[in-house]
Amino acid sequence: MVIAKETHCRLVLQHMKEHGTIHHFEAEELYGCTRLAARIKDLKNRGVEIEKDMVNGRNRYGQPCRYAVYRLGVAQ
Repeated sequence: MVIAKETHCRLVLQHMKEHGTIHHFEAEELYGCTRLAARIKDLKNRGVEIEKDMVNGRNRYGQPCRYAVYRLGVAQ
């Protein structure tokens, strides 16, 4: 089943409201959203203030990597 980008936008926004942040791995596993950055851009284009932090972590193979963690801006 393919979920429309509008649904992904709604799910991503709701997740940030409930949990504070979201990152690619959560979006993909929980909602099947493989294009989180695109959905974040869609939300920003609608006027939602979203901030991004780059985090050092490890990938599923244990190798060091960096990834974005998104959160709602102060005005939200």
